[in-house]
Amino acid sequence: MLPEDSSTEISELIDVLISLFFESLPRRDQRNWARVYLNGLVRTSGKKTIRNIAGTGASSVEQSLQQFISKSPWDWTPVRRSLAQHLERTAQRPLAWVVQPMVIEKAGDRSVGVGRQFVPQLGRTANCQQAGGIWLASSEASFPVEWTLTLPGPWTSELLRRRRAGIPDTARSQTPAQDAVHAVQRMAATWQLQRRPVVMEVSNTDLPSVLEAFALQDIPFVLKVDGSLPVSFGGAGRHKPGPYTAPARELIDSLRSQRRVVEWTRHGRAEGAVTLLTSAHILATPAEDRPVPAPLLLMGAWTEASLMPSEFWITNIGDRPLAQLFLLAKLTDRVALDFTETCEPVGIRDFEGRSFRGWHHHATLASVAHAARLLGTGGRGTDPVSLASPARYPGGHTQGRPPAVLPPRPLIPGQSARRAYIR
Repeated sequence: MLPEDSSTEISELIDVLISLFFESLPRRDQRNWARVYLNGLVRTSGKKTIRNIAGTGASSVEQSLQQFISKSPWDWTPVRRSLAQHLERTAQRPLAWVVQPMVIEKAGDRSVGVGRQFVPQLGRTANCQQAGGIWLASSEASFPVEWTLTLPGPWTSELLRRRRAGIPDTARSQTPAQDAVHAVQRMAATWQLQRRPVVMEVSNTDLPSVLEAFALQDIPFVLKVDGSLPVSFGGAGRHKPGPYTAPARELIDSLRSQRRVVEWTRHGRAEGAVTLLTSAHILATPAEDRPVPAPLLLMGAWTEASLMPSEFWITNIGDRPLAQLFLLAKLTDRVALDFTETCEPVGIRDFEGRSFRGWHHHATLASVAHAARLLGTGGRGTDPVSLASPARYPGGHTQGRPPAVLPPRPLIPGQSARRAYIR
């Protein structure tokens, strides 16, 4: 539970957020139930189920919330888009879009998207839902703005199951990475957002399709890959023979004499860390049917104690210093921290309904609650202009202050005079 003064401040902020992000809801009662649900997410202790949010002895409230979340046909996309656009204007130096997987283990088999499946994040097979969040991340804070729910094959091929969950006809069974990439593509094409790098972890099998998808829309990226990934590279020497193919780990380790030292501060911690970095230009991965148009850079990192490189990334923004690219990659730590400290406490995993629509409604409201918690407890990660100011232009601009015009190139840590994570 939040302290009473913080809770009051966040409740007032929620009123502002309702006016900013929920204008697309056609009815006043829908916006009112959105307010009730958001206040429940930030103020209710324990699991954020509809029953707990409604409170004991309030069956009419519970029924209305159930209707609003699981059955009401309001579209969640405009709400998420408004949230993303607003955070771009108010977050301090937003740097990248970070894709964060989310696994929700379940006991039964009726929650939408649940199934027994191998989960790389757990290293085992589990009965679970696999979802993904797309977060706007800076060095100070991160905010989820879009969500995907992966649907195993039976949920799209079995007509009865599909109908009961209300799964749209357009939904298909894909891998979590494919779902995330398609979401990023939609955001880039239709959400009118600034062009920023996408940071995510990609398996060897998903990598070719991810590279192709991002290349089609000229989306900058920093992709964490496995050291076993085969990569092709040109030879050294006078005549530059090749290309050669080797695992990423072997190529990076062969360049250990070219390592550079980077000192940085871990997200959420006061102590510093030292990492050794090196990189190599690569041509393409052998599994691809055709070469990637943009040149790619493979980056590898050693921790202080490791004898072999332990982390690897592929990026198409290789004209940046390695330290800047590394700090972009480490924004995943920022997101993981905010997920644990803020997003989980507002109940992102707690939805117990069975409908596809209900899951996305809940995830949308949990994203707004996450923003309210961060913005309403000291404004961490936002600019000094008060988000709760009542004098605004339509669309959320502060009166007398036009929306920020940001440069078209991605902002990278270290580009500006303020170097929070490079000493």
